[in-house]
Amino acid sequence: MANRKLGRTADHRKALLKNQVTNVFLHGQITTTESKAKEVKSLVDSLMALACKEKDNFEMVDKKVSRVKLDEKGRKVTETVTSKNGNSYSKVVREVVTENVKKDKPSRLAARRVMMKSLNKVKDAKGNNIDLPAKLFDELAPKYKDNKGGYTRIVKLGKRRGDAAEEVILQLI
Repeated sequence: MANRKLGRTADHRKALLKNQVTNVFLHGQITTTESKAKEVKSLVDSLMALACKEKDNFEMVDKKVSRVKLDEKGRKVTETVTSKNGNSYSKVVREVVTENVKKDKPSRLAARRVMMKSLNKVKDAKGNNIDLPAKLFDELAPKYKDNKGGYTRIVKLGKRRGDAAEEVILQLI
């Protein structure tokens, strides 16, 4: 995964790089040391190239979905049902709906799995999961579709107080 050891054990280094790659795609930029940024840059560029290559490799299919029926206020609709032994209970009403959804073709599915291996799972402020591979395919890849590489830039900030390590900003262009 990396050429530089960054003064860490293998699993610590992999976790660090995975966190930083995730943050670059989530926030658009990170501030880190120069040696870490050079490692993260290669990983970010390779994932972005993969996303650009596979961004349009899907098909739309109709899929039957059974889901809970909701009223006007967004609450579940329930009905009272009597069981065989005479007890009555509330049962949630379900409806079967046909939805038009994206279905990944095999190579895009493989690319999504590679991305999921290289990125952490992330939640937003409300606690909802953010689908980073989907963000890569749907938001970022169309923006960079004409680029043949060079999706990131490193901007030097100077020496850090304390240990005088060279600090940089790694950002998506």
